[in-house]
Amino acid sequence: MKVWIKRSVYILGISLVLIVAAFLYVSATIGPVATGYTAKMIGSGIFVAGQTPEEAWTDFPDNPIKGLLKFKVDYDKKTVIASLAGAAKRKAVFRDGYGITLVPRKGELAKLPEVPEWNNSASAELPWPAGDHVDLDNIYDKIDPDLLHLAVNNAFTETSPENPKRTRAVIIVHNAQIIAERYAPGYNQDTKFLGWSMSKSVINALIGILVRQGKLSVSDIAPVPEWNDPKDPRHNITIDQLLRMSSGLHFVEEYELKYGVTKMLYDTRDKAAFAASESLVAEPDSVWYYSSGTANILSRAIRHYVGGSLEDYHRFYREELFKPLNMTGVLFEPDATGILIGSSFMFASARDWARFGLLYLQDGVWNGSRILPDGWVDYSVTPTPKAPQGEYGAHFWLNAGNPHHSENREYPDLPDDLFYANGHDGQRVVIIPSYDLVLVRLGLSRNRDAWDMDELVADVLKAFPDK
Repeated sequence: MKVWIKRSVYILGISLVLIVAAFLYVSATIGPVATGYTAKMIGSGIFVAGQTPEEAWTDFPDNPIKGLLKFKVDYDKKTVIASLAGAAKRKAVFRDGYGITLVPRKGELAKLPEVPEWNNSASAELPWPAGDHVDLDNIYDKIDPDLLHLAVNNAFTETSPENPKRTRAVIIVHNAQIIAERYAPGYNQDTKFLGWSMSKSVINALIGILVRQGKLSVSDIAPVPEWNDPKDPRHNITIDQLLRMSSGLHFVEEYELKYGVTKMLYDTRDKAAFAASESLVAEPDSVWYYSSGTANILSRAIRHYVGGSLEDYHRFYREELFKPLNMTGVLFEPDATGILIGSSFMFASARDWARFGLLYLQDGVWNGSRILPDGWVDYSVTPTPKAPQGEYGAHFWLNAGNPHHSENREYPDLPDDLFYANGHDGQRVVIIPSYDLVLVRLGLSRNRDAWDMDELVADVLKAFPDK
């Protein structure tokens, strides 16, 4: 055999070995995260948000391995199985009242209690928020309707085909009344929208309810079994420090396959245990940085305070928060242990997200009953000391500004009492007490600069000339 042929065969052989080795490495490391993400997100898109498989796949983010990802939907079993070129298979299953849960690679799915049946037919014709009747023709007479409609329409107008906004729902609430509401084609008042990190603000509400019930104080040491040993440097971390994301726990909030947050969400059975296993890298309250892991630690801690059983746990949030607010269509997805993934996975209609915002606008009071304790909203919007722009409170984002330079804030042209629940891809529930206003915007803005919250809110506020 000629030398050049031998050399070519040798190079080809080495190349094939390297390709196979690279594939095996990817399959064993980031593969389960990628296929876990695929099964989970496609499953939620189909079985929770009501999308077709094609629509769910269109919403799937572009990445270098997208072409290798495949999924199969079983409508009878309500499952999705995803693979990476046939390897690293992961399954997600839909359960009524709970949405989609990833089946762990090790361990079983916790058995969940039956979901109570809530009959809302009696309230369907009542005016929103008690029911779902909305009259957009009779809004507050001091609002300029033309400017309001222009602001809402601009939120849906695409100005950059290369960087689309993809706004899918906008609701404006004033004086406890929906004064503007619009949906993109294919979406409506019944569509369940993923809130992503707006779910964290719902965890804030659940902790607040426990405070009202006298079951905890935010100064309490967090009940985290991984930190039980008094010699553990994490032992004295408090509920407040977790809510304010100033616990000092290590966490990398980067949404790429190689980082811990994606592994937590798509390749662990117990999200809270994963987050609680992180080491302490700074003294509590000495630094502030965003951490999805802390919301999952708090979500599991709620179970401790309500009695310890999954039945008590799932009854608590439904009966104490969602039912009083008539948010009875919410699906808050749990992990395989049965604990709500408090960092990321609550689905609700745009009107239900607006109800949630209205609760905070009304200082935690609903129909004359106190849901959140007196002073809880003030606590939630008090800036975390180490947040440099006063931009973070207790699982809510703020526009308060630096305490020494109030003009140094995220949105200097917007009111400084503005605060908001903030989710990936441009999900927002914005509350502005000085305008008696709640603004909900839901969509799929992949790039941070594709949609401008500042512009939408400023345009809406122009409709209030007396302000």
